[in-house]
Parts: sequence; C-alpha cells; structure tokens
Amino acid sequence: MFKNHPKGLIVAFFANMGERFGFYTMMAILVLFLQAKYGVNAETAGSIYSWFYFAIYALALLGGIIADATKKYKSVILSGIIIMFAGYVLMAIPGMPLSMTVVFLFTIALGNGLFKGNLQAVVGQMYDNPKYEKLRDKAFLIFYMGINVGAFFAPFAATAVRNWWLKTNGFVHDGSLPALCHQIIDGNMEHSAQITELANKVSLNGPVTDITEFAHEYIAVFSKGYNYAFAVAAGAMLISLLVYIFFSKLLPTKEVTASTNEVKVEKSFSKIGISLGVMAVVALVIYFVFGNSDIGFAFGLFAGFVAWMLQSSTKEERPRVTALLLVFLVVIFFWMSFHQNGLTQTMFARDYTTKTVGPFTFLFFRLDYILAFIGTVVGLVLLLRKKLEKNVRILGGALFVGLGFLTYYFFSRGEADNAIAPEIFQSFNPLFIVSLTFLVMGIFTWLANRGKEPSTPKKIGIGMIIASFGFLIMLVASLDVISPVQLQGEAVPDTSRVSPYWLMSSYMVLTIAELFLSPMGLSFVSKVSPARFQGLMQGGWLLATAVGNKLLGIGSYFWDRLELWQLWAIFVVCCLASAAFIFSIMKRLERLTK
Repeated sequence: MFKNHPKGLIVAFFANMGERFGFYTMMAILVLFLQAKYGVNAETAGSIYSWFYFAIYALALLGGIIADATKKYKSVILSGIIIMFAGYVLMAIPGMPLSMTVVFLFTIALGNGLFKGNLQAVVGQMYDNPKYEKLRDKAFLIFYMGINVGAFFAPFAATAVRNWWLKTNGFVHDGSLPALCHQIIDGNMEHSAQITELANKVSLNGPVTDITEFAHEYIAVFSKGYNYAFAVAAGAMLISLLVYIFFSKLLPTKEVTASTNEVKVEKSFSKIGISLGVMAVVALVIYFVFGNSDIGFAFGLFAGFVAWMLQSSTKEERPRVTALLLVFLVVIFFWMSFHQNGLTQTMFARDYTTKTVGPFTFLFFRLDYILAFIGTVVGLVLLLRKKLEKNVRILGGALFVGLGFLTYYFFSRGEADNAIAPEIFQSFNPLFIVSLTFLVMGIFTWLANRGKEPSTPKKIGIGMIIASFGFLIMLVASLDVISPVQLQGEAVPDTSRVSPYWLMSSYMVLTIAELFLSPMGLSFVSKVSPARFQGLMQGGWLLATAVGNKLLGIGSYFWDRLELWQLWAIFVVCCLASAAFIFSIMKRLERLTK
C-alpha cells in the first residue's frame, strides 16, 4: 500500500489514525450523551453538536494561518495533539455541568484546529517533489483510509465501555429509556405500564419498585458510561502523540529560523491579527443582518475569508484562489448533508431502526463477529487473485477456511433476536471507507491506464450526485413511519421501526460519494494552492467544512417539524444543486489542474 510513497506518509497515516479513533469515539456518542445526561431536546443537542463540529473545522483556519506565518508546521501539529489530549481527559470526568462540557468541547476543537489542516498540508508538501507528484491522489486516498481505520473501531469501543458500566451497575442498554426517564424526573410523564415494562427489561437486579428512583439511577449510570468512553478517546490521543513524537522526523520540515526571518514572522502575525479582525467584523455584521442567526455568523465568517483571500492574492495567484473558493462553496453543502450521520441519522438509528436483529445481521454489530467476517472476505479475495504469489494465495485460503468457520460458528450460536446499539451504525461509514478505498483506487488506476480517468474536479461533482442517492434511500425508508412531529414526545411504536439495512445501505452509498469527494478535494487543494497559502487553503477547505457542519442544525431543527421523508428530501436537493454548480464551472477547474 505504501510502496513507492515517501516514508512520511506512514507517520501521517498512523498519527491521524490514532487521533481519528479518539475523535470518532466521541462523535459516535456525543448527541446521545447530551440527550441522556442533560435531557436536552433534539434541537438543542443538534445546536451544540453543530457548533462543536463548526469549531473543529473553523479553528483549522487559525491553525493554517499560524503555520503559514511561522512555517513551523510540525510544531503547530504537536501542540494541537497535546491540547486535544487535555480536552478528552476533561470530558472523561463524570458529573460536569453542561456549561463545562461545552468548554471542554471547545478545548478539543482548538487542538484539532491546530492539528488537522496542517497535517494535511504536510502530506501535500511530500508530494510537491516531482518524484511523487503523480501519486498525490492515491496518497490522499491512503491517508484518508487511515482516518477511517481508527473511526471503524471507535463506535465499538464507546458501546463496549458504556455497556460494561451499565452491566457492572445492574442494567442493560435501551437507547429509548433516558428520554423517558427525564420526563419522569421533570414531572412530564405519569407512572405508566410502558415505562415500568421497559425499566424491568433493563434491570438485572429484579423488578423495579420505585420508578422515579430508577430514572435517576439509570441516567446517572448511563451517562457515566459515556464519560468512561471519552477516557478511551484520551488513550487513543496519547498513542497518536507518541507516534508523532518518535517518528515526525520522517515528515518534511519547512521552518523559518528566528535569526534570519524574525521581522517576516512578526509582520505575518500582524497580518494575522488584522485579517482575523476583518473576518470577525464581517461575520458579526452578517450575523445581525440575518437576525442573530448562527448560520448567518457561519456564512459571515466564510464571506470574510473569501474577501480576505481575494484581497491578499496577487494577480497571478487569483485564478487559483478563486477556483478553490468556488470548490469550497460546494463543499459546504456536501458536509451539511454528509455529517447528518452523527446527528439525524443517529437519531433515526436510535428511534426508527429495529432494536433487535437476526443472527446473520448481528454479525455486523459485534466487533469480534464482524472482524471474523471481514477476514473471511479478505481471505477469499486473496485466494481468487491469480496474479498474487502462491504463498499469499495459500494464506488467503487459510484465512477463508479458518475465519469462515469461525463466522459460521458465530452465526449458528446467534439467537433469533439480538439487541443492537445505535452507536454501532457509526462504524459502517469507516468500514466501507476501508473496504472500498482499494476498489475505488483500482477503478481509477484502470481508467488511468486507458486515458479515461476523470479529473479531480469531475470526481468531486460525481461524488455529489452519488450522495443524493444516499439520502434518497433514507427518504424511501421513511415513507411509512410515524414522524416525530406526530408523536408529540411519545415513544416510537415498533411498527415504525425499519430494517437496519436501510441505514446501512445509505451509509454505503454516502461512503462511495465521500471517496469521490473528500480525499479528492484534499488533493485538489494541495495541488492548486499557491505555495505561500498551503496551510491557509487547507484551513479554508476545513472552514468550508465548518460552515457545512454549522448547517447540520437544519436537520435537527426540522427533525420534529417535518415529515421524515421531507427532511431527507432537503439533502437530496442540496446535493443535486451542488453537483449542477460544480459541473457548470468544470472547464475552469480542470484548466488549473493541468
């Protein structure tokens, strides 16, 4: 996989993998934690989630500015890892009020802002070398796969820790119970047969006699289990930190020494202050024009960035900068749609997907089961690949037989009804990323050998079209369910719960779209960015992602205001409109990549 690539790619791959494991451990459970611990509604949880996701990527712009001004990319990356580690440790402390939780989330966002965009910029710098230039797109696919190896294991880790803590305290998991418990505590629900039945199902210590006491205890244990899952994220960050410290020397170094460039650095930081000030003023003006709108502020910040970049670039640089800004505009609407996986799609998994599945489907919802299944498939692929060496094919046959038998054993011992957790659905996107990356790379290589590989901008446009089909699947799945707007706070009836394969299929299609768009977008930015704006333009890509993440709140806002199929239709239209826009400027974008 790393053959013919610079050694630094391996360092970036594993450093990013550890960081992403921690990040996606959190993102798999953040909305569920906020609602379970603090009893907030979908709109409030969505607002916090979207502000956090916004800050994660918006602060990457600050990280890019600092790195470009000082040229100390590797030092800025290191400081980001340390700050993130501190944030995860703080999130692991149980019993914190909501206000402190928000502060801890901002701490993680700040560290991520210093880390993420600059690591991407460093990867791009490795491929500025003409020796590696042709491998740039494939390098970012490999780098992107590292993100998702970590992300695949994250939901399983979070679920395992939470379930372990519940079981230790005499309970089992039921994702629908925390909301009902909060209604009992707040006096909004009278004692009912439904809540008593659910409480008795999750209690391992016999029948529940005091439903109010049960509600307090279940929420306390449930939410503390999530705190301990955040501690797992902190451990992953520590591993990422150690990998980076010991092997960062393999990454390229573009640093400015104080003795020769002190004045330049000082002027750069002066420009940083002026530029950020201008962006903040523009953002606040648009914020008030839009009627104190959060979305207005996000777009205002992006507008300030656009104005700043157009003013700062030279006549020669402006065509490249303008093209990048237009792509960033498209990216906003992709991420607004795609990152619903951690918000409305997670709510759908919790409220509208069956709580139990049969033995075959359960193979995909336990870590040991799914690893055995993956190993079986890998073994079969190796066995059937005639171009591989005989020893490799023999190994493939052994894997296929051995792990195939183990998979069958897991399947045969499965019960008719096996409980599944909504967090596990978050593992399907990274699983599909890892599984499909080689397939997509192979398709691109096959097309390249025949002179038919789509340009990087065209891949981005195709990705937007594919994404629309992912949400079309959600639309069809939601046609016959009772939407939250009709339930008025009541539990979703079992008749409105659908097969998990709807959500799994949606994730698969959206993953294919992501492979066409996200790593290709990173490659496009590193290829087209003017040399002096490398870190800054990676930050701009992430700022556009941040604005898209702020728009995530649209999903949670309409969650209990529209029919569900109407909610998914919003994202179908956004993806198709964005695709139409990028194809309308395709020739302009393609000229800059040649």
